[in-house]
Order: sequence, then structure tokens, then C-alpha cells
Amino acid sequence: MMTTWTTASMTLKISVLSQNQRESTLWTLTKIDLLIFATHLNNCVFRYHFTIKMSFACQRDCYAKTYKTKVVSCEPVQLEGKSKYEVILEDTVLFPEGGGQPDDRGTISGVQVERVVRRGSTALHYTDRPLEEGGEVELEVDWERRFDHMQQHSGQHLITAVADKMYGYKTTSWNLAIGCDAKCFIELNTKSLSAKEMEAIEDHCNRSIQQCTSVKIRWLQSNDPELQTVRGRGLPDDHDGEVRVVEMEGIDTNMCCGTHVSNLSHIQAVKLLHTENKRGSTLLFFVAGARVFRQLERCYGNERTFNKLLSVGPEEHVAAVKRIQEENRASSKHSRNLLRELATLFSSLHLQSEPVNPLAIFHRNDGDVEFMNILASNLSEKGVLLFVTVGGDKGSGQFLLAGTPVQVKELGPKVCTVLNGKGGGKGGRYQGKCSNIERRSEVEILLKENM
Repeated sequence: MMTTWTTASMTLKISVLSQNQRESTLWTLTKIDLLIFATHLNNCVFRYHFTIKMSFACQRDCYAKTYKTKVVSCEPVQLEGKSKYEVILEDTVLFPEGGGQPDDRGTISGVQVERVVRRGSTALHYTDRPLEEGGEVELEVDWERRFDHMQQHSGQHLITAVADKMYGYKTTSWNLAIGCDAKCFIELNTKSLSAKEMEAIEDHCNRSIQQCTSVKIRWLQSNDPELQTVRGRGLPDDHDGEVRVVEMEGIDTNMCCGTHVSNLSHIQAVKLLHTENKRGSTLLFFVAGARVFRQLERCYGNERTFNKLLSVGPEEHVAAVKRIQEENRASSKHSRNLLRELATLFSSLHLQSEPVNPLAIFHRNDGDVEFMNILASNLSEKGVLLFVTVGGDKGSGQFLLAGTPVQVKELGPKVCTVLNGKGGGKGGRYQGKCSNIERRSEVEILLKENM
């Protein structure tokens, strides 16, 4: 027997099971249906069938830190090549990734949850340990991570709305970077964003935060005409049921499945950092909430460090660094000139010896490619077989073998092998990089044996 009752908020269907059906008490939760079995009454069992909103507990109450529910299923699976357990619960306070927001972390009765993903309206929790099917469990959210995501996500909605309202710039995508020190960004459909525009957007956002603007969650029917006026980039293909809308009073109304603050004052502050160009659009980087204060703390710590290193105050940091850079460039130029002169001097001294040694071997810790090439140009033309290395006395470095094409073709690969290097060449030169420069003495023996 089946009876259907209809109320303003849900449809209630009651079916009566006979005595011999009483054992069939395990039902699978579907995308929008919740089956709850009642007590025995007059040798019958009542089945209550509720049609409900496509939502999780974390979406109905974003501030809930714990939640009691039951395990529907627990199956062993492979996740990213590792053995895990896929757990489905009657409901969950752990948000599965979606809407640009990363998934939550937390525990199920003390068992660590490593991932939460959505399949339709079912949340899949991945754990290292199994959980008893049908057992009651208590979930606990990693609140620091969750609230950080709420601040960043609500901050993104606010920045997006203000940039559109003030300048008509639309947000085409966004990224909520994971980690309390990471920087988020929104992608705007404009080729550039001036410093003056950034300042105005940031000021408007923070004034809205200071005014303690209310943020409300509403649910609309999928055919509600109001959805035509709501900001959003469309619904997932597997969406079913009512549409969740996040409304910042007087500022923005947006379709969104993510977790949000209930009042803009909970964001605390937003800070727009910088922009980058991306194929005709602009990436606007920002931080919100506690990340603003961490950014300030890090910047202030760096400022104090630079005060000591540069022996000047913050207002002189840029000038001091520019001065050091100019000095370094001048010093590097001077060093390169000295190396050129040394290479010319070494080759001249070698050629002045009587008789001229047909094998020349040089190593210079502070040498470079130009140093090696000058030696090669001066000596190989005189019939001298040259082997030169630059870099430290051990570990990685660079080498060059120069001589007649026949010599180099035969000996170059052998030298490369001894030094555990990679290289190549043509004509009378063979050069490359190596990881065992300390074995150059073995190369010297090799070359002498093949002269």
C-alpha cells in the first residue's frame, strides 16, 4: 500500500511493508532520496521516502565543525595507485571539492580522511582504515583549513562582484590555492588592470567587510525565473534538484556549492597583490582573511632582515639593492676581462716553451665557457691538443677537448665517459658538462697514452 503526502517543503511517500518484507532494511541512498525505516507497528514496517534538496550538511551549515551520521558503505579501492577505503555516509560535514574550492580534511571517528570528492550528490570519503557499515560515526572538520577556504572563497565572490560592478570586468575562472601562505587569483576578461583600479576595488571590498554585510544561503527551483539574474557559469552536468545560491546583501547573488562565511566581517580583510597577463586576460592575485595577516607578518619579517643586511631603513631598500646590483655587474665585467687576459697569457706561455708540449691541460675554478674557447682558439690552431675544465675541484663542471678533428673524434667520447658527462661537438672541438670533474687526472693519463 502506498500513500503520498505533499507539504510546502517536501513530498512524503509512505509505503507499508508486510511482515515477510521486514528483513529488507538496507537501502542505498540516491542523489536526492533519503530512505529511513521506522519501527514495527502492527506487524508492519513503515518506509518513509523523502524527496530532499541536493545538499550536504556542510552546505546547510558551513560553521558546523562536528556531525554525527551513519556509514552506508565502505569498499576497498585504489586511489592514485594506493590502497584506500571509499566510505559513503548518510550525510557529511566534510565538503567535497567543487566550485573551485578544494575538499576538506578531517576525521571520521578518529580515522583520518585524506580526500573527499563528489559523485553526483554523493560524497566519497577516502581513508586508510575501514569503517563498519551501518555503524554510527562522528565527523570532525579540520577547521583551520575549512575556515581559510571559506574566507578565500567568499573573498573571491566579493572581489568578482565589485570588479564587475565598478568596471564591468567579468571573472572567467579562479584558483583557490591550497596553503595558508598561498596566493589565490581570479581571471578577468580585460587585457590590463591599472594600479588605480586595483586600489579602488580593494577599498570597496574592505568597506563592505567593515559594514558587516550579511551573507545568506538560499535554494531556488531549477526553473525559477530569478536564476536568470543570478551570477554563475552554469550547473554541473550531474546536478539534480534545487539550485544553491549565495547572496551577499546588496552586492552579489551567485550560484555556488561551496562553503562561505555568514557575514562579510568574518573575511576580516582582502588584499589585492599584483596582476599577470594571460593571453588577453588578466590574473588578479589576492589573499583574504588570516592570509592577509600572515602576508603582513612575512613582509615585516623580511623588512627587518633587510634593515640589518643593507644597514639602511625600509625607504632606502630599493636604492641600496640597485646600488649592489650595479657594483656586482661592474665586478663581473672586470672578472670576465681578467679571465680573457689569463686565457691569452696561459696560451702564450705554453707556446713559448721549448720544445712546445703537444698536450696542454688547464683547470680553473672560476673559469667559464669563454675562458675555455680563448684557450682553444689560441692553442689548437698551433697543433696542440687541449683539455680544459672549469668549475670546482669536485662534483659538476664543464670540459672542452680541442685538437685535430681526428683526435677529437676518437678521444672526445672517451673523455666524456671518464668524467661521467654529456656532451658533443664537431670538427676540432668536443665539449660538455660533467658530474665527476675530480677524475680529470684520469683523463690526463688517457690523453698521454693516445698522443
